[in-house]
Amino acid sequence: MTATNHTFHPAFFLLWGIPGLEELHIWISIPFCTMYAVALGGNSLLIIIIWLEHSLHEPMYLFLAMLALSDLLLSSTIMPKMLTIFWFQDKVISFQACMTQMFSVIAIFVMESTVLLAMAFDRYVAICFPLRYTMILTPSVIRKIVGFSVTRGLLITSPFIFLVERLPFCGNNIIADTYCVQTKISKLACADITANNIYTLVLSFLSTGLDVILISISYTFILRAVFRLPSRDAQLKSLGTCSSHVCVILMFYLPAYMTVLINHMYYGVLLTNLYLIVPPALNPIIYGVRTKQIRDHIIHKFSKLGLGSSADSLRG
Repeated sequence: MTATNHTFHPAFFLLWGIPGLEELHIWISIPFCTMYAVALGGNSLLIIIIWLEHSLHEPMYLFLAMLALSDLLLSSTIMPKMLTIFWFQDKVISFQACMTQMFSVIAIFVMESTVLLAMAFDRYVAICFPLRYTMILTPSVIRKIVGFSVTRGLLITSPFIFLVERLPFCGNNIIADTYCVQTKISKLACADITANNIYTLVLSFLSTGLDVILISISYTFILRAVFRLPSRDAQLKSLGTCSSHVCVILMFYLPAYMTVLINHMYYGVLLTNLYLIVPPALNPIIYGVRTKQIRDHIIHKFSKLGLGSSADSLRG
């Protein structure tokens, strides 16, 4: 391991993969590669459909396109290097590439959390203030939400680069994971990492913690408004418009908190890696199947390509 004269950074890190399961890497790669292909295809299809169909240029679908783009970026930041580790034992990653990957993962994660919060706000306005929906969620407001999502992710994540860059690394350069995890990089340093740990807690509260609280408040108001509707059919219809979003929220936040509770070396690493690829693979399927407008447009596209049987199976 080499180091610079002033910052004592290693020239590279070694991403070890999933500790304890090295002999199974090639087999583990099969479901991961499959899910990555599904994530690439599904999210790209969603973005294209929403982009091309002007009838889908509504707040709900624009937020969904933002979610699909976030999923696409998050999985593509992690999976290519992970698969090279599994397939070719290419464990080397340069210090700067590691910093870039670490920054990208955290920033995209914060952006996606912000998008889920925006989608909760969209459902809150649609159900609690249906007559004012188009007046509240105007194109200008949506652009501001997009800008806020990106700015928030960049601003909250940027201090991590400074906090890690300032650390000297004196010996071990092996990261027991498939990607550059900030906490594991910091633990390799031969210096006090209290500031890093404190900011990790601050980041957790300012992003996912705060978002979960606000989403919960939104759904409290949503449920109160739904159960005040006069008929059961109206209640079920309103709840149905939220079901896809609730599924995505649960897939995004619950595994994140589970990874904190599971400290076992390879179980924790495996769960974290699944957490980063399963939601991007399942989100477009959930919205494609449960959202009639999107499903109808996909069926229409398949029909135009002459895939009638596939379209019929989707419709069924």
